[in-house]
Amino acid sequence: MESIFHEKQEGSLCAQHCLNNLLQGEYFSPVELSSIAHQLDEEERMRMAEGGVTSEDYRTFLQQPSGNMDDSGFFSIQVISNALKVWGLELILFNSPEYQRLRIDPINERSFICNYKEHWFTVRKLGKQWFNLNSLLTGPELISDTYLALFLAQLQQEGYSIFVVKGDLPDCEADQLLQMIKVQQMHRPKLIGEELAQLKEQSVLKADLERVLEAADGAGVLDEDEDDLQRALAISRQEIDMEDEEADLRRAIQLSMQGSSRNMSQDSPQTSSTSLTSEELRKRREAYFEKQQQHQHQQEIDRPRQLSYPCERPTTSSGGLGNSQAGDAASEEDMLRAAVTMSLETAKDNLKAERKK
Repeated sequence: MESIFHEKQEGSLCAQHCLNNLLQGEYFSPVELSSIAHQLDEEERMRMAEGGVTSEDYRTFLQQPSGNMDDSGFFSIQVISNALKVWGLELILFNSPEYQRLRIDPINERSFICNYKEHWFTVRKLGKQWFNLNSLLTGPELISDTYLALFLAQLQQEGYSIFVVKGDLPDCEADQLLQMIKVQQMHRPKLIGEELAQLKEQSVLKADLERVLEAADGAGVLDEDEDDLQRALAISRQEIDMEDEEADLRRAIQLSMQGSSRNMSQDSPQTSSTSLTSEELRKRREAYFEKQQQHQHQQEIDRPRQLSYPCERPTTSSGGLGNSQAGDAASEEDMLRAAVTMSLETAKDNLKAERKK
């Protein structure tokens, strides 16, 4: 298909495209076709002048625009026919009685030129296959032999004028190549207007898709910001909870020390009711335990001595004294544990009472 010459529509130069697609090359330009049109206009003027340059018909003819061309680029069938005469080609009306009497099968022809409402296009055989070379199509359209007659009949029904091109067309590369191979067409070419509309629709859809994606990205950013905010709030709540726990722990320690001070003040009037450091509390406890030990020792001295049997050892012997000292040390450790336990229980009770308030 790439070897087939196919001019696409530009402005209203369909007659030029029709001729060049028929001859398979850039054979004619708008300037050359305009020259042919001016020549035809001059020939018509000379014929009208034969009736008298002062006649009403002649003056009317001069005032009318050219019937062979216009400013849009349209050219008449006379211009096309004269252009083809340069190459020894002739046009015959396909649906004329003279041609229909010949009963020629369309597939035995070489090419057709079709016209409807000032639009011209070519249907030509290249190699052994037929192609619709309409300049309004995005590319050549393959036409099967069985479909060709139906295609031409459909054009006639739609109001097209069809002309058979008689004569030998110039040699072309596409015709030589397609004599050896056949092409297959999977998709019919679209009209240029349809393609432009489709491209425009695709452009609109693409723009809509980009807007949707931008909106989605924006929503994603908002979601990410919201997630970050939630995480920050969670961390803040955790920090507040930790601060509350630390505050509770500090209050518990303070209450524990105050409770210990109160318990000590009940046993020792000299102990202050104010909060004490751990070192001061330890020293005062040692002094208290030492005083207790001295008091117990004095009681042992003052107690009447008892008779000891041979099987018994006096409690006042050196061994008894050592046992007494070991017992005193154990008693001191037990009392310290009891004091710590009591302090913790007091702190817990005070903390519960404070929370209930």
